[in-house]
Amino acid sequence: MPEQDFLVEADVLEARLADPAVRIFDVRHDLFDAAAGRKAYEAGHVPGAFFLSQADALSGPMTGTNGRHPLPDRGRLAALMQRCGLSADRLAVVYDDGGSGFAVRAWWLLRWAGHSQVRILNGGWRAWCAAGGASEAGEGAVPADGPQQLPVPQAMPTISAAGVLAGLTPAGPLLIDARDAPRYHGHTEPLDPVAGHIPGAVNRPIADNLDADGRFKPAVQLRSEFEALLHGRAPGDVVHYCGSGITACHNLFAMELAGLSGSVLYPGSWSEWCSDAQRPVARD
Repeated sequence: MPEQDFLVEADVLEARLADPAVRIFDVRHDLFDAAAGRKAYEAGHVPGAFFLSQADALSGPMTGTNGRHPLPDRGRLAALMQRCGLSADRLAVVYDDGGSGFAVRAWWLLRWAGHSQVRILNGGWRAWCAAGGASEAGEGAVPADGPQQLPVPQAMPTISAAGVLAGLTPAGPLLIDARDAPRYHGHTEPLDPVAGHIPGAVNRPIADNLDADGRFKPAVQLRSEFEALLHGRAPGDVVHYCGSGITACHNLFAMELAGLSGSVLYPGSWSEWCSDAQRPVARD
């Protein structure tokens, strides 16, 4: 599919701000400060954008064994999207300010909940400001009241920790770890109690998907790089993970953008994996 099926440029979005068929979502977040995203949104955001919290709206309850950002309930998420005015015939645009590291999670979740028309603002808030995009401050748009729900077919594949464990064989899927190299190698771990990676996983930090301006590399370049990493494997034979299932979506999105569709997300990711001492850990 063409790149415009996945990304929207700042000037194109600016021209559609008054379009009632477009809904915009600000998903800025800081893993070390859960309140930072809301503060940034209130300081300034794309006019008409709704704020979605990664720690609340885009995540479910933690149990101590299901990772730091479990998937939300699909019905609850669908109901929220409907209260924001999103329907099957409307376009959702998501953005953050960190190389789309959080926007990709919102993109994946909306696709998972059955919304096919979802785009990421290429370059995020920084690109918007650099292009002279309009801004508004304050609490911003508020979802309407109401318990209505949309149908929630699971439109994006996932795999459980048990499935990943069962696949740790030479014939199993290719695991791609999206964390920075020091975390992947187990040299440091600022967020989880155990350092390391799932045995057999290869590392592709999300920065590898971006150019120097924090925008996604061209699809043809991404395809070449991922094909070199896959060594002939089909996209459906690839499982993505990270620390808690957020930035893993970055590599998954980049593969989709590159025309390599069908790879799988391990939502619990490392934070779930390392919660069970019986699961194997690799360090380099």
